[in-house]
Amino acid sequence: MKKIVAFLSLLIFANCVIAQGNHTVTKSTITFQIKNLGINTGGTFSGLQASIQFDPANLGTSKIDATLDATSVNTDNDMRDDHLKSDSYFDVTKYPKITLKSVSFKHKSGNNYVGQFNVTIKDKTQLLDLPFTYTKTDNMASFKGTLKLQRTDFGIGGKSMVMSNDVAVSIEVLAKTS
Repeated sequence: MKKIVAFLSLLIFANCVIAQGNHTVTKSTITFQIKNLGINTGGTFSGLQASIQFDPANLGTSKIDATLDATSVNTDNDMRDDHLKSDSYFDVTKYPKITLKSVSFKHKSGNNYVGQFNVTIKDKTQLLDLPFTYTKTDNMASFKGTLKLQRTDFGIGGKSMVMSNDVAVSIEVLAKTS
């Protein structure tokens, strides 16, 4: 009987520990910015789906897997959006999803962290650093960070004399904690 009670206690404890870092996304904002003809231009993506298991006290077991709907690109210009969805850029017919999968996390100071993520766009994967802040109040958590990437590393657009290769992607996620 003692073994059964000990085993059940261990299972309950394990479930509490595992559930401690789970987050359910309630709101997200994904924006990007690039220089084109020397002018900053940008847009948004929507349709973020994520599995977030983040625990600042246990970064080694924390993980974030996210998928973004590439077909949702929005620059407030339908003609430009259609062009970005074409095979010259995101090729959303063939590659409708953009993915981010965490590899590791490091605590920098206070609520500042750096995550290393495998970012996959158009079936090309790059390991990129994503500095972010994590704040938690009551049962809500906020993740905010900016990711820098090279568009040509992912086959987005060709070589261009007028369009920058550097793209800044800002990510803000509000999540309910469990």
